[in-house]
Amino acid sequence: VQLQASGGGLVQAGGSLRLSCTASGRAFSRYVMGWFRQAPGKEREFVATISWSGTRKYYADSVKGRFTISRDNAENTVSLQMNSLKPEDTAIYYCAADDNAVSGAVSIEGHRYDYWGQGTQVTVSS
Repeated sequence: VQLQASGGGLVQAGGSLRLSCTASGRAFSRYVMGWFRQAPGKEREFVATISWSGTRKYYADSVKGRFTISRDNAENTVSLQMNSLKPEDTAIYYCAADDNAVSGAVSIEGHRYDYWGQGTQVTVSS
């Protein structure tokens, strides 16, 4: 499975960006998908996750109410709509796929994910 993330960029505080991640392969609808981020000098942290069908979602407290994760299984894509961006959201954002989770599950811990994209830089200026 290959994951290709896109949509990062430079935005002012309060602005919005939409990240997308496209997966190869035919089993996408059976992957739990997640977004993580890593800021300079910090450890990677969980951002959001979505279940197979998209009915269950979970967010880090730091992004809850501002970010929305969604998926389109027909297009093999998962997206992260980021609104009301803050300078502390600046990081490299990674999409990831967990192919060992069951239907209805979500995955918060990074070690549960089996495949990772290359990352896309998001920079929020103050």
